[in-house]
Amino acid sequence: GRSYHHPTPLDYLFSSEILFMHYYPIFLKVENLPCLVVGGGEVGARKVQTLLSCGASVALVSPEVVEWLEEKIQEGVVDLVGNHYEEKQLEGCSLVIAATDDVELNCQIAKDAERRGLLCNVVDYPQEGNFILPALIQRGALTLAISTSGKSPALARQIREDLEQRFGPEYADVLEIMGAVRSRLLRESQDSRVNKEKFDRLVKSELLELVRRRDFAAVDNILHTVLGSNYSLKELEISW
Repeated sequence: GRSYHHPTPLDYLFSSEILFMHYYPIFLKVENLPCLVVGGGEVGARKVQTLLSCGASVALVSPEVVEWLEEKIQEGVVDLVGNHYEEKQLEGCSLVIAATDDVELNCQIAKDAERRGLLCNVVDYPQEGNFILPALIQRGALTLAISTSGKSPALARQIREDLEQRFGPEYADVLEIMGAVRSRLLRESQDSRVNKEKFDRLVKSELLELVRRRDFAAVDNILHTVLGSNYSLKELEISW
């Protein structure tokens, strides 16, 4: 009979589907990572804000900064290392964002970063850098990232707005419950099969809808049913 060819990594590498994807999706841990943002306008401020929210160590280069950035500099949260860009400012950095309104300067920053093997994003001209920043939806521990591979940021924003309606704030609360349950259950039981079944039952239950309706008594009832009588929002130290 006909033999079956098992796909190899090279088959996937050279498939049209994989070749069409220009960027490798990744969630990068930047906690304490030294990052440099060049440009202190509204765009640069948004990049700084996102980096700070992820725990990065942020340095800034800009002759002028918006009010929010000035506050962060005065608080010592952001380190202003220069008014004008110089390549030496890249020393010790791991990630760079070129966010000035000077296209040539942004491209130069990208070239300097590439020579040093650094991660670099260039606003408005993603092809000049080696990574792009997706449109984001944040619901507590849940992060949804939307990318059009730089082809249409406007469409990415529209998709984000559509998904914001689909994924409401209740997802953040459910993830808080699931995280607390997971932490406790893994301490109490080493049976991975049984634990997986319990996690699956919770996810497939009405937990999300009950949290959305703020029916906490019903939430406790599901926790009791799936996990045991010693599980409740109070026992998990969750209160809203």
